[in-house]
Formats: sequence, structure tokens, C-alpha cells
Amino acid sequence: MSGNSRRAEAASAAYTITIRAQYPNRPGMLGLIASTIGDLGGNIGAVDLVRTNAATIVRDVTIGARDDAHGREILDEMRALKGVTIRSVSDPVFLAHEGGKIEIRNKTSVSGRADLSRVYTPGVARVCLAIAREPEAAWTLTVKKNTVAIVTDGTAVLGLGDIGPLAALPVMEGKAMLFKEFGGVDAWPICLDTKDTEAIISTVKYLAPGFGGINLEDISSPRCFEIEERLKKELDIPVFHDDQHGTAVVVLAALLNAVKIVKKQIPELKVVISGVGAAGITCAKIFMSVGVENIIGCDSRGAIYQGRKEGMNPQKEWFAKNTNKGNHTGTLQEALKGADLFLGVSAPNLLTGDDIKSMNKDPIVFALANPDPEILPADALPHARVMATGRSDFPNQINNVLCFPGLFRGVLDARAWDINEPMKIAAAHAIADSVGKSELSDEYIIPSVFNRGVFQKVAKATAEAAYKSGAAERHRKVHPVYI
Repeated sequence: MSGNSRRAEAASAAYTITIRAQYPNRPGMLGLIASTIGDLGGNIGAVDLVRTNAATIVRDVTIGARDDAHGREILDEMRALKGVTIRSVSDPVFLAHEGGKIEIRNKTSVSGRADLSRVYTPGVARVCLAIAREPEAAWTLTVKKNTVAIVTDGTAVLGLGDIGPLAALPVMEGKAMLFKEFGGVDAWPICLDTKDTEAIISTVKYLAPGFGGINLEDISSPRCFEIEERLKKELDIPVFHDDQHGTAVVVLAALLNAVKIVKKQIPELKVVISGVGAAGITCAKIFMSVGVENIIGCDSRGAIYQGRKEGMNPQKEWFAKNTNKGNHTGTLQEALKGADLFLGVSAPNLLTGDDIKSMNKDPIVFALANPDPEILPADALPHARVMATGRSDFPNQINNVLCFPGLFRGVLDARAWDINEPMKIAAAHAIADSVGKSELSDEYIIPSVFNRGVFQKVAKATAEAAYKSGAAERHRKVHPVYI
């Protein structure tokens, strides 16, 4: 494959720029621009006429590119074209973020003195006193009942790593948008300028009265484990680390449908996990809770096994003790031989087609590293039966958004004080069941994030599991005293 072809294949509408170009009004100029973009591997998405006269033409050209560097390369080549003047360059991603992506809106109008006295002083004092007498009334009389804090320290943001709390803010805003759009949950970013575990725990505890739940996000491993564990013990509202549990729920949902395709039983699966951090360990736990017995986890040093000294921490020690019953000590590639499922939550380009070929018959491959998976579908699919990634431009996108909006909707509706394993498993089954029997196929094991019915099913299943498992509080009769 030529270099240009490879660049063209990698270009994606996920990164686009719109270039306003002015050029002489003569035949062949638009073709010259288009061929320049194509030769560099850019994808032309749209060409819009802005204005024209006898001498010049101005057009907006929207181009899909791989990334920032690729976009700049295309722009530089267009600037170098004789007769072409670049009037402006815009990026729709940046335009969508201008001024932030979320805002607060009033539910009650304030159009006169009477409104003001009801929503603020003096009327609000009566509500404050009612809550002081009966704290449970806050769940009825304030935003607490429908509000989640999205808490991060910016140490493990997407595939970007430790970029800090300020740079993490756009991701947290996006998360808040998804909470609202798909779950009707009001969520707000809380970006903490500290990496100190105790400081984070203390700060979240101080903030907790104003929220009905805590969503921990993009906090690096292994600190994320202690932070979540401590907060779950010390708060009376649910705490959920989405990088761990959201990933695990959606991965389990995908697996529940994938095994139907390959006609294998969950207890018989050999599972190999690449990446033994927050997501990998929690996926292993949820697999074990539904009956998977044979799991081998690998990090950059190879398999995790009892007795290994290099690169270990308390979480990996737990993993070594509870998985890899055969105490395999080899590489990821060696572990993969005869495996039924590969789950990658690690780094790009770790595997080849030959590695997938060494797996068991009809292997399942979940390569979730973003933006570049552990192996591309084009390389895996000659040998894999079912392939999933974390990307929207390939079939079977495993995306946490299928979980957290509906899950928190159900948690808040049930007034649950915890998010336990039965609730997460129920959410996974609800996601899996959203793909009908007639729809299920190799390329459709997980529903679209735009299937609104998924979130309703997840919310209902989560709430029911909360009641059954004893994690819900709403069944308690509470009669706040308002007067």
C-alpha cells in the first residue's frame, strides 16, 4: 500500500477543518485544490461556494484529516499553490467549545416581586428551616435529587495522560452534556488542582451535600482505587468511577451478545486482558462475577502472575492472586494462544493478524485503546469472528455513554446509596438486550448510543436491581415537615 493510500485510509471526519480559499476564476483551479488535498490523504467532505465574480472565486472546503499535524500539512500545501489565497481556517470542534458546552438554566421564572419572594428571600428561609429540621427533605426540595458531580484531577484524561485539571475541563463538560442528553441528569464538572489522594477524598466529602451522586473520572491508577473505595465507605451517596465500572458494564454487555454469535459458554472462555489498570482489573472482576474462570492479564512486562516482582502494586497483587490459575509467565502474544476473548484496554498497535490467528476458533477481539486500537479491524478480521473497538468509525463501538447516563438515572430514581455489582450486571444485561435477536450479528453486538431506548432500559434495570439488592432508600417512608 502506498504512503498516500495509507494516509487517505487514516483520514477521518472526527478531525475536520474548513478552509476558505480564494483563487482565480479559471478552469482547473478547483481540481488542483482537490487533487492536492487528496494526494496528502485528506478527505473532502464539502465544497461550498461563498462568492464569485469574473476574476475570482471564494469557496469553503471542509476536509477530514487524521489529526492536527495532518491538517496543518494540508493547509501548508494549499497555501503554497500558485494563485490560491487562504482567507480563513475554522475548526468545528473548537467552534463547538467556544464559551463552554454547558450552562445553568432556571426552572422557575423570576418576573416580579412575588416570584422573587418565593424563590429567594424571604420564602427560601422556610425551606432552609424545613431541611434543617428534616435533612431528607433536601432530596425533594433541592437540586440534590438529580445532580451528579463529575470529579477529576486530570491525571488520566482519555489517551492524553496527565494533562492537569484545567485541560481536562472540556472532557468533563462533554460528560455533563451526555448525562443530561441521555439520562436527564444534571451534572457539573469539578476539576481539582491536586493529585494528593487525601486532599481529593476530603474535598469530595466537603462537596457531597450538594449532590446526589459522585462520578469519578480520569483519575490515574492505582490512586483511583483507593479514592473510590474510601469515598464509597465514607459517603451516604453513590460513588462511581466510570473509567472502571462504566467500561466494565459495556464490555460485559458486548461479551454477552458476542458469545451468542460464537456459540460459546461464558464459564468455558479463556480471556486475555492487555492493560491491568483501572479498566482492566474491573473488567476482570465483572467477568468473574458472571462465571469466567480463566483470565490472564498482561501489562508492558508481560503476564501478571503470583511471585512477579517487577512493576507490581497492591491492585496487581490482587489480580495475580485471583486470576491466571496456571501461573502463566510469558508475553501477551504467548498468553493469547488458544484464547477465546482478547480485551485490550492498553496501548495501540500491540498485536498482528498472526496473533489473532493463534487464538481459539471464532475468537472475539475487543481492542479498546483510543484513538488507535491494539489492532485495527482490517488486520484482525481475517481471523476474528467478532471485532469491537472504542471508535465510532468502526462497527461495534464499546462506549461508556451506553452505561453512565441511564445507570445514574436509575440510581437517582431509586435513591440508591450504593452502586453494587448486581446493579452493574443488570445494566449490562439491559444494554445487551437492547439488541434484538433479529438484529444481532457479527457487526452489531452492541446498540448505538443514539438508541434512546437503551438508557430507559438501563435506568429501569438499575433501579430494580437497587431495590432487590438493598441498595435503595426510596422504599423508606419519609415525610418531610414543610411547615
